[in-house]
Amino acid sequence: MRWALVKVCLAVTVMVVVAFAVPLGLVIKEMARDRAFSNAERQAAAIGPTLSITTGRDALERAVASTQSGAEGRMAVHVPADPAVPGSAPVEIGRQRAADEDLETTRKVIKASISDVSGGSTLLQPTALSSGQIAIVEVFVPEAEVTNGVATAWLVLAGVGIGLIIGSVAVADRLGVRMVRPAQRLAGAAQDLGEGKLGARVPEEGPTELRQAATAFNSMADQVVQLLANERELAADLSHRLRTPLTVLRLNAASLGDGPAADQTRAAVEQLEREVDTIIRTAREAKPKTQPAGPGAGCDACEVIRERMEFWSALAEDQGREVRLAGVDRPVRIPVARADLVAVVDALLGNVFRHTPEGTAFSVDVHNGEDAVIVLVSDAGPGISDPRAALARGNSGGRPGSTGLGLDIVRRVAESTGGDVRIGHSVLGGTEVRLWIGLGRAAPDRRGHRLRRARRGAPA
Repeated sequence: MRWALVKVCLAVTVMVVVAFAVPLGLVIKEMARDRAFSNAERQAAAIGPTLSITTGRDALERAVASTQSGAEGRMAVHVPADPAVPGSAPVEIGRQRAADEDLETTRKVIKASISDVSGGSTLLQPTALSSGQIAIVEVFVPEAEVTNGVATAWLVLAGVGIGLIIGSVAVADRLGVRMVRPAQRLAGAAQDLGEGKLGARVPEEGPTELRQAATAFNSMADQVVQLLANERELAADLSHRLRTPLTVLRLNAASLGDGPAADQTRAAVEQLEREVDTIIRTAREAKPKTQPAGPGAGCDACEVIRERMEFWSALAEDQGREVRLAGVDRPVRIPVARADLVAVVDALLGNVFRHTPEGTAFSVDVHNGEDAVIVLVSDAGPGISDPRAALARGNSGGRPGSTGLGLDIVRRVAESTGGDVRIGHSVLGGTEVRLWIGLGRAAPDRRGHRLRRARRGAPA
């Protein structure tokens, strides 16, 4: 496209230069010719007063000499014999270059004429004498004088034309580069994106249409990256949900005692946990996937929590853990899908069983406010030394069997409703995970990470 634009501009400029330069060159040539013959006419007219007074040779020679200053030998005067004076002879002054036929013709038509002669042209100017005869003043105009300055003018015109052509080609080339480079970058970025280089982006510059194309491409690339991240998030979350039944299997396998079957079962559970951890770490990405639930979506939080507590209570009983559940006596509707809330509760309770010793008590409290629902999961374990790091995605804290995704799932579900999650110290002496789930009726106070109305029913 760049060279096509240059060729088009070159062709148009050449045509314009030819259309103007050729006629202008011809006009300049004609002006030079007119200037030369105008000078010749002035020289011939200067002899007229002398001819009207006298036709004497001496007087005419003096007049011709004074008129030809710097151009001697170019003028001639042809005076015919006076028929009224017997024995008079014609007077010829200067060198005759025109043919006799041209002189006679000029006398007959009594009109100035131009004749071509060797080395140039002659101007034949008729002048009436007092005797009624017609004298001819002949002025020679060399060819060099006719074309004086024409070559220089044509060279100037040619230089200007060439300069215009070069300038137009340069401008067209720059415009072509300005158009082609963004298109080439767009094509290269599309090829890179097709090869799997998801960071390929295009600078949004150039003509308006190419800027719009670059903007659309960058938006498309961002959506592709987001879609791939969402898929990896989904794979990580689904894999993480397998950890809950795996935890139960591992704890049950630990109580099988000794024997080949028990050892094989424990080895299989450990291998399965390692595989799940590998899947989660491989699929882990930084961008969240959870989006706010659509209108009408949601579940009864108390029902889900009661169901999951019933599931975990059997394991808690086997391990000698004291369990307390409060605030689930009446329905509480929240804008979270049932499957997501199940994953959140299992992640919170699974962390209690996974990271606290057997016999450690824990509790789950639900507080329903006007603007939010708060779920508190407290335990009497050793606590978390760095709560901020524990909430960072993918940070396992160096704990074995942890991928660092459990609390991230909890956080993303909370943020999808406009809520939040915090880690602190519980009244039982261990860790307290405080989950705010927004109900969509008011925005949370992000500066203090508290929902003022909801916290009225929640312990500090």
